[in-house]
Amino acid sequence: MSLHFLDILDFSFPISDPVLKFLIILVVILVIPILSDRLRLPHLLGMILAGVVIGPYGLNLLARDSSIILSGTAGLLYIMFLSGLEIDINDFRKNIGKSTVLGLYGFFIPMVLGTLAGMYLLDFPPMTSVLLASMFASHTLITYPIVSKLGIAKNRAVNISVGSTLITNILALLVLAIVVGTSNGTMGGAFWVRLLLSFTASTLVILLVFPRIARWFFKRYSDSVSQYIFVLVIVFLGAIFSQWAGIEGIIGAFMAGLALNRLIPRFSPLMNRVNFVGNAIFIPFFLIGVGMLIDYRAFGDTQTLLVAFIMSAIATLAKFLAAWLTQKNFRFSKEERQLIFGLTNSQAAATLAAVLVGYNIILGYNELGEPLRLLNDHVLNGTIIMILVTCTIASFATQRGAQSIAYSDQAHNTPSDVPERILIPISNPNTLEELINISTILKSKSNRDGLIALSVVPSDSNDADAGMKAKKLLDKALVAAAAADLKIKTSLRYSDSPVKGITHLLQEKNITDLLLGLHESKGLSDSFLGKVTQNILSNSNITTYIYHPHQPIATIRRHFVLIPEKAEQETGFSFWLAKIWNMALNTGATIIFYAAPETLKFIKSIHLHHPIKVAFMELSDWKELLLIKDKFRKDDNITFVLSRENLPSYNSSMAYIPAFINKYLKHQNFLLIYPSQVNIDDEKVDLTYPSLMETVEKIDGIGKTLAGLFRKRRSKEQLPLPETPTGSPPPSS
Repeated sequence: MSLHFLDILDFSFPISDPVLKFLIILVVILVIPILSDRLRLPHLLGMILAGVVIGPYGLNLLARDSSIILSGTAGLLYIMFLSGLEIDINDFRKNIGKSTVLGLYGFFIPMVLGTLAGMYLLDFPPMTSVLLASMFASHTLITYPIVSKLGIAKNRAVNISVGSTLITNILALLVLAIVVGTSNGTMGGAFWVRLLLSFTASTLVILLVFPRIARWFFKRYSDSVSQYIFVLVIVFLGAIFSQWAGIEGIIGAFMAGLALNRLIPRFSPLMNRVNFVGNAIFIPFFLIGVGMLIDYRAFGDTQTLLVAFIMSAIATLAKFLAAWLTQKNFRFSKEERQLIFGLTNSQAAATLAAVLVGYNIILGYNELGEPLRLLNDHVLNGTIIMILVTCTIASFATQRGAQSIAYSDQAHNTPSDVPERILIPISNPNTLEELINISTILKSKSNRDGLIALSVVPSDSNDADAGMKAKKLLDKALVAAAAADLKIKTSLRYSDSPVKGITHLLQEKNITDLLLGLHESKGLSDSFLGKVTQNILSNSNITTYIYHPHQPIATIRRHFVLIPEKAEQETGFSFWLAKIWNMALNTGATIIFYAAPETLKFIKSIHLHHPIKVAFMELSDWKELLLIKDKFRKDDNITFVLSRENLPSYNSSMAYIPAFINKYLKHQNFLLIYPSQVNIDDEKVDLTYPSLMETVEKIDGIGKTLAGLFRKRRSKEQLPLPETPTGSPPPSS
């Protein structure tokens, strides 16, 4: 029996049993981060070193066979896809000039230094020197997972570094294509035309066609597994399109991330799945595979060490100069320079592609019949050492820069005395998931546990299972929030009326925002909000959102925001406007503001400091809504900013909004906003202007800008301002 058991085990190395191979890799992925934390090493570097140890040049536990190459290639494409997916499109547009400058610095400085070093230090011919320099020019965002985990993926230094990747890698790969074409004797007019046309065509297909297909798919199929597999299909399809165009697949994967950027909100179940699987499986496989390429014995060869030293020094110096010049040009901080250098210094993907292509180009044979390669064995081994050196330096630089910036952000975003708390009463299982989804888009980024789901059970209900049904709804809310990696608290209340159950919890939990779903009815009418919602609005004065989902919020192209005149004079203006800004930042969709000139002037001032993709249109009279309706499309969300009676922005036209919605927006997403109000006698409550500033400054994102604009407007124009007690306006019964 024991002999039979031993026969089953295969102790030959490298291990060929697929189950045992996968087990070893899983153990590495599990253990290395723990050891790295104790040794204070970046996880990324730990994974690469683990690959060295278990690889063919280490203990030879595993061979770098087709399975490792396949998984590693998927991981590399995944890294590039994530970098395109998580980039802030608005900041990308804002910083496109800076990205271009960094990209050109990061290409031309290594090209010049690398070519000179190849010709005069290594005595290589010009063609070999140019190809060698192109390897220094390219870079791989191998340290991107570090900034992603620390939550600073939207920092401007990260954005311009990611944007520059597209420029440097395309130019470097173009040099590679030119060198290959020259060595093969195929360089000519047809080569350039074919390369230009194929690259343009593939780019247009990925950026224009892929989003349309994805929006169609996400609107029709909500199954989580199907959506994730669809995303993987898009990633690899983008890579294939790029390869057909004659460039590396990593460019296509990056563009696929840009194409899906607006369709996968940052805080969403799908984004959580994409990040989770990538960081758990694909990316570690790639890093381990890179480590398996490293032959420590190459460190003993003098010529290889010389080539490796020169390559590592030139590549590091060139990328540091590019980061330093960028810092000086745009007055970045030292931490941002360090972050730029760390992100752009690591060599892996395009460098490996270039060296392997050059190694496989045979220029002739010597007297012994040995091939004369464009890039010889010393360059091949030196490249592997350079990858290890640059990835090590990049890992430490990125870790330090990212941690400094993350700590600085935390210091500037101190917790407020009145944190954001969003209450979501639920009763309809069909709209529950979409209510959770829009709450994750409206909330501030610092709100990790301020969502509360409430289910109210009538105390006089004759249904014996009413409590159990309500509990199941709350459990479903927990699952929906957990899918987006968010915590949501639940509350089950028994009350003689839903209104009392909701309003009592508003007071108990100091709720700042109330999110309701539009009640179900056979048709919309003047009382289409329903009796419960009307009573809630009458008995509370916090910011209230009433949402009607017709399609997933992630598939919305544009958000129309219709604002009444004098809206900026009301207490709740800054609170709901911050949520609109969050919506734009979390989805990347266009926000189209329709408002009076004075209100638009105020919003434009905010936009100067916090850019989003936005358009401004004048709307002085809400009777003009009939003229606007023709601009609405099926993939638009229409937001109406309403008001309670006897307040500055209220107008009689608001009474006709139900009829307007009933006639034109039945099959449309729309959101109704009732801003928070404090309608209390000033003699009874101490309402002061400074307290408004304290409250506004606690809002994430645009809070400080709003506070500054309020002060500036008050000092220059001496206009009356809305006032509120310290903290969020309390609900009143």
